[in-house]
Amino acid sequence: MNATLDDVRWSAVRERRPDPDFIFAVRTTRVACRPGCPSRTPSRHNVRFFDDFAAAADAGFRACKRCAPDAETADAERRALIARACALLDADGATPAAVAREIGLSRFHFQRVFRAQTGVTPGAYQRERRDARFRERLRAGDDVTRAVQHAGYGSSSRAYARERLGMTPSAFRSGARGETIAYALADCALGRVLVATTARGICAIELGDDDAAVLAAFERDFPQAERVRDDDALREALDAVVALIADPSTAHALTLDVRGTAFQQRVWSALRALPAGKPVTYGELAVAVGAPRAAQAVGAACGANRLAVAIPCHRVVRDDGKLAGYKWGLQRKSSLLARERES
Repeated sequence: MNATLDDVRWSAVRERRPDPDFIFAVRTTRVACRPGCPSRTPSRHNVRFFDDFAAAADAGFRACKRCAPDAETADAERRALIARACALLDADGATPAAVAREIGLSRFHFQRVFRAQTGVTPGAYQRERRDARFRERLRAGDDVTRAVQHAGYGSSSRAYARERLGMTPSAFRSGARGETIAYALADCALGRVLVATTARGICAIELGDDDAAVLAAFERDFPQAERVRDDDALREALDAVVALIADPSTAHALTLDVRGTAFQQRVWSALRALPAGKPVTYGELAVAVGAPRAAQAVGAACGANRLAVAIPCHRVVRDDGKLAGYKWGLQRKSSLLARERES
């Protein structure tokens, strides 16, 4: 028979195994403790489990003076535990199951705690780290085969490599030198707009007060690419983006070249699913992508968005409803939201 969550938690209490994902409380003493507390192990039938100390306190339990479950250090300890797990996951041949055992958590709890802290699963973290190592080795001048070996991939497929990079490995190795990106500029309802495209689709939509501002942002994102202005070739895409900015509540069929980490892709996909005129908070968006405690990471993903309006990060607000954190300026964010409300 499969163990229940309470059975797993009781095992941690009985073995005095630290677990940052819950608090246990003893009915007879009315005291709440962290798993791993050095106090005498209580009888199983006297134990209740809570997700955090606040829930235990609401139920009438007080904090243990030995393990201090109410201390502010709880989050710091959880972060330290996950930092150690990340270091272990980076080692050659490491598996999430082995790392969970090493840090004293069940695999189930490790998955849960890791995702809550980082916004991704341990497996996704390892894939992103492999991708990063692959890019680093290509930048260092390695050929594809050697870069694949150093990164830890099981396949040297050039097609796979291109999919992970968004361009050929040789182009990436030279800092995207040789990749041609066409761009066009126009007036729009929010100032000036730059639209840039690769063979895969629109890779950047920048907003600014003037051409210098949008060009500077574009060059920062694609420093080594060959940037070619071609207003005629991009006329259809440019007109579609200008129309979208004028009325951001309308659906669009723009083909996008979206480049980012696995977690960023999840956040951006969730943003594109948001209905117009109904802002969500960073916390709500974190819940939507399956990482309820990763609101800060969600905010960072919004800030990394290169496709203004097409990926509508302007629809995310603070918990108090106030505007914050828009890459292209809070005035533009306010204007976009106002246009959506009026539609």
